[in-house]
Amino acid sequence: MTIKNHSLRAITEDPDHLITLSDGIRLSARLWRPKDAEADPVPLILEFLPYRKRDGTCARDALTHPYLAERGYACARVDMRGNGDSEGLMEDEYTAQELSDAVEVIKWAAAQPWCNGNVGMMGISWGGFNGLQVAALAPEALKAVITLCSTVDRFADDIHYKGGCLLNENLGWGATMWSYSSRAPDPALRSDWRKMWLDRLENEPFLPSVWLRHQTRDAYWQHGSVCEDYSKIKAKVLAVGGWGDAYKNAVPQLVEALDGAKGIVGPWVHKYPHFAAPEPRIGFLQEALRWWDHWLKGIDTGVEEDPDYRAYLMDGVRPAAWYKERSGRWIAEKTGATTHLPVQTLHLGENASLEDAPQLINVDVSSPAHCGAAAGEYCAIWLGPEMPGDQRGDDALSSTFTSAPLAADMDLVGAPRLTVTISSDKPQAQMAVRLNHIHPDGVSTRITYGVLNLSHRQSASTPSKMTPGVAEEISLNLDHIAYRIPKGHRIRVSISTAYWPLLWPAPEAAALHISKGSIALPQRPTKGHDEVTFEQPEAAPPWETEEIRPENHVRRQEVDMVTGTHSLIIEDDFGKIKDSDHGLITGSIARERWDIHPDDPLSARGECDWEDTLERDGIALRSRAQCSMRSDATTFHLTAKIEAWENGELVYSREESEAIPRDHL
Repeated sequence: MTIKNHSLRAITEDPDHLITLSDGIRLSARLWRPKDAEADPVPLILEFLPYRKRDGTCARDALTHPYLAERGYACARVDMRGNGDSEGLMEDEYTAQELSDAVEVIKWAAAQPWCNGNVGMMGISWGGFNGLQVAALAPEALKAVITLCSTVDRFADDIHYKGGCLLNENLGWGATMWSYSSRAPDPALRSDWRKMWLDRLENEPFLPSVWLRHQTRDAYWQHGSVCEDYSKIKAKVLAVGGWGDAYKNAVPQLVEALDGAKGIVGPWVHKYPHFAAPEPRIGFLQEALRWWDHWLKGIDTGVEEDPDYRAYLMDGVRPAAWYKERSGRWIAEKTGATTHLPVQTLHLGENASLEDAPQLINVDVSSPAHCGAAAGEYCAIWLGPEMPGDQRGDDALSSTFTSAPLAADMDLVGAPRLTVTISSDKPQAQMAVRLNHIHPDGVSTRITYGVLNLSHRQSASTPSKMTPGVAEEISLNLDHIAYRIPKGHRIRVSISTAYWPLLWPAPEAAALHISKGSIALPQRPTKGHDEVTFEQPEAAPPWETEEIRPENHVRRQEVDMVTGTHSLIIEDDFGKIKDSDHGLITGSIARERWDIHPDDPLSARGECDWEDTLERDGIALRSRAQCSMRSDATTFHLTAKIEAWENGELVYSREESEAIPRDHL
């Protein structure tokens, strides 16, 4: 590994650099660059997001972009059209307009006198997604991409659907975006801020209903799914992910699909690795500089000789709703990611066992609708109690198959694959599969999981219902993982027909009959040391703020002893702060509630409520975005309401109601 020592350059920051697009819309960029860049031009690193550079991503921007700028790069953190301090209106995620705007920004940057003509895109989540999607458009100046916590398939591996099942995050994150994208720009930057705000409130779409109108992998989801044609990506890609994150599969997929791609997966949740949790963190910015120096400046930093795949092999530990750190070691695959690793196959046994030899079994699975309470958040991001808990409660509501104590440590590295021969008593059903680590005292830790809408067993584009009573062989991949199960411990396959509140339930409680099954476990020879090392994290000075209200995160489960309803209550108070530089005061509180009765999948209900405040110079703005969803056997029913106040006076209110037919869901 070659780490270049960079001579630090004095930098300048423009907090509101306006970039005019071909249609006249102006995008606002926070732009850092060396003061002498016009005399000594530098590459540009672009981060292109809807998440409000003035108050939304300030904490991570402060740590990251000045650091890179001091080491010879221009960094542009651009608010997308219709968000933050940029003009225009937003219609949806990853639209052709969004990607076209990004291409225009790249062309603009490459033509600036302070730019050497080379551009890289870097981003996490939304910015990781659109970095790959823009790369697939192959703008000439875009030479390299660093994508973090992203996906190659928008239908299979995002917040909307998983295994053809509807994720409740479709409603939860849709509510988040309704709140984010309808907020006002900073009044200090825009004299017409009020008009921009009201235009956003009036035109911001309620995206959960948009996404719910596409319940199969149709052209809507194919757009932006780079797996449709990897060959379109010409830029060199470094992919980064975390085992505590929802988006862990794209890293090995990109490594094995793209020439020259490299991958790093750590123990982290949905955060950049130089400040992520759980620890250990890594010197991500130093790794990024190696990537940029090589591909944007032509300096041989040795990145082409790096192992293709570097992953953190986590030690098997007891379950917890949150981890500050995970013990383990770094492993490396010189070529490829995991598909070349050997596989051990264990078979589902009649006596709830996992066996070496195949067996015919006679096992029924029919879970109550509240099974899944220990799943944790689909995408852990807020650094609260979001991780999967002890799985024993969910195991008791599932059919389980447990191995004998292991004779030696087992290092699982890759995506386990379950194959079962099953029949269903209902035409529409779902199956959730968890691979668990069973400790000697019986405590159960979830290692990884997968889910499948059985109507999508053959095709996500053209689903077909099960024929009741007819057995079929069905396979599904669980999420990628790198996890060590200690000698003397056991592994367990747990299969359920419900996974609430992660998944919206099927319209009827189904019973599955399993007559045969096996799980293929990709394994790697056990080693006791780090095979690669990283520098310690470095960063620029943190964002300076004044705390007005501290943040606090609550996850609470309740059972109504009268009605029997099970509820998950989420309260994320993100606090209230004042920017110590420009004085903007912002605060947010998000609340969710998910209710279901164990005996009635049609009792499922989700509610989301976001409240945001923005204050400065005698201006006090508040908005509230609420939504809910329920369903009957044939239809999803959604309601939504958004309200806004200026200095305590209601200035806008809108309500929406949608009825959307269920389509094999």
